[in-house]
Amino acid sequence: MKVLLLGLILAVGRTPAHHSIAPYDLIHGTIIEGVVTSFRWENPHAHIQLDVTGENYIVEHWNIELESPNILGRLGWTRDTLKPKDRAMVTGGRARNGSFNLRAVSVQLADGRKLQALPPPEN
Repeated sequence: MKVLLLGLILAVGRTPAHHSIAPYDLIHGTIIEGVVTSFRWENPHAHIQLDVTGENYIVEHWNIELESPNILGRLGWTRDTLKPKDRAMVTGGRARNGSFNLRAVSVQLADGRKLQALPPPEN
């Protein structure tokens, strides 16, 4: 019985955490472009704050959720990839509730480089 309990504890301890993407519509893509106000390289998800000039020249303050720094690092990102005042174009899934929140799929930098923000799907 103790061996079974120990095995169960070890198995649960190794289960990866999962953060739901359900709040985001990743089927119908959204593309926004604006000026970075902050880039937070933190766990469990990195975030970009982006000011986007919308209709009637009203500035929208967008929150873009990315993967963890560990995953982003494997995709070519660093904590210095984005700085305040950088321009960026973000493709992703907008929050289903219509708020200015987006789950990034890719980010195109001002120099033309395009970085993936989600790892490729596992087979």
